[in-house]
Amino acid sequence: MRKHYIDNLRWMVILLLIPYHAAMAWNVWGEPNYIYFEGNAVISSIVVFLSPYFMPLMFLLAGISTKFSLQKRTVRQYILERLKKLLVPFASGTIFMMPLMTYLANKFNYGYTGNVFPHYTVFFTRFTDLTGADGGFSVGQFWFILYLFFISLIALGIILLQRKMIPQKNIALSLALICLLGLPLPFFGDLLSIGGKSLAEYTYIFLIGFYIFSNDCVIGKIEKRKWVFLAVGVSASVLNVYMFIYSNMQAPFLNTIAKYVSEWFMMLSLLGIGKRHLNFSGKISKYLSKQSYAFYIFHFIWVVWFQYLLFPVYSGNTSLLYILPVLLSYGATWLCCEICSRVHFFSFLS
Repeated sequence: MRKHYIDNLRWMVILLLIPYHAAMAWNVWGEPNYIYFEGNAVISSIVVFLSPYFMPLMFLLAGISTKFSLQKRTVRQYILERLKKLLVPFASGTIFMMPLMTYLANKFNYGYTGNVFPHYTVFFTRFTDLTGADGGFSVGQFWFILYLFFISLIALGIILLQRKMIPQKNIALSLALICLLGLPLPFFGDLLSIGGKSLAEYTYIFLIGFYIFSNDCVIGKIEKRKWVFLAVGVSASVLNVYMFIYSNMQAPFLNTIAKYVSEWFMMLSLLGIGKRHLNFSGKISKYLSKQSYAFYIFHFIWVVWFQYLLFPVYSGNTSLLYILPVLLSYGATWLCCEICSRVHFFSFLS
């Protein structure tokens, strides 16, 4: 039986990417961005509130989905699907989409005066911080697809080895042990990390999704305590925002604890809320679920484009400069999704 709440949580998280990435243009911690206006604490709070848990949740959902995928597919079919669904979009997005985004970044941030086609040379020869903010090489939002591809293969190897050496059983943990599964996260955070994105951490999350959270008994226990988990998660998220942006107190340890408590308990609460309230399928949810992958692929270029175009017009109005690119990016991204679903050449994106 299909777990509809997994699909619904996935597209809901992906829809948050437009306001999240638009807010990065105002980050107060000096992180390079394709378009950077100025520091704004309120808008930056959107990023800091969401960042601990919304992409980890995507890896957790991917791990759960893999459990059911391997029940229906052979190992060969699973690998071929990963190649088609992940590696092909990653390569095409990096080659064709990212040079356009970094071209706009180079023009906006550094006054680049060349045309877009000569900039392809800049993109493929300039390797600096990999953010793309200076026009250099970057994989942008496609980092998630690349990570998911490698993690899927790493996890597959671990799963096959486990099946060969240890008989597979459903693992049903107590509620206390479920909570304690988040303890290793701070230790994985800096392992195999590129740009603050830890391959070790996301592999761990993927695997516990596969082995632990694919179990209905475990999800049932989480569902019963979902509001408690949400209260803990939101409290930690608010504390993380306060410590990272507004507090003058230097307490990096406390800030780190708040971040990882936010990550773990927000994931638990969203799983529980999803199981209780989002386990449905309808015309709209099916459509959003079907289009979510293409939405992920196309959303960021439109955020960058509209911020670039609207800055000369609304540079004195921060609210409009944030809201208008967000709204226009939703419309343009959905248009791209529709084209992908209707034009056979782009069907692999939907």
